[in-house]
Amino acid sequence: MTNHTLQPSRGLMLWRGLRRKCPRCGEGGLFHRWFTMVPDCPRCELHFEREPGYWVGAVAMNTAVVGFFFVVILIAFSIATVPDIPWVTILVAEVPLMLLGPIALYPYSKTLWVAIDRAFLAHL
Repeated sequence: MTNHTLQPSRGLMLWRGLRRKCPRCGEGGLFHRWFTMVPDCPRCELHFEREPGYWVGAVAMNTAVVGFFFVVILIAFSIATVPDIPWVTILVAEVPLMLLGPIALYPYSKTLWVAIDRAFLAHL
């Protein structure tokens, strides 16, 4: 095991998390499959799930991001087509986003949550 006394900056940890890398050492390969994250970093041995319910933050973040894009698309379509707003077309655009968005963001939300936890919450 290596010495972890020098922590990377918060910005670097967040950048690593956005790229599905370990926020502490930057190692990749944290997922066996799209939905299966390794329990510990293969390089620095950082344990990712600190306690039961740890991933609730990642789920909330994933939901918030997909919800944000839902609202942005809804408003943009509505403004662009007022007064005859095509609700069916909007739904056709939004439903796939709501179904596939959380799946696409799943691993990113997990590694980003670990980065947020390490950067801002680990000392609490």
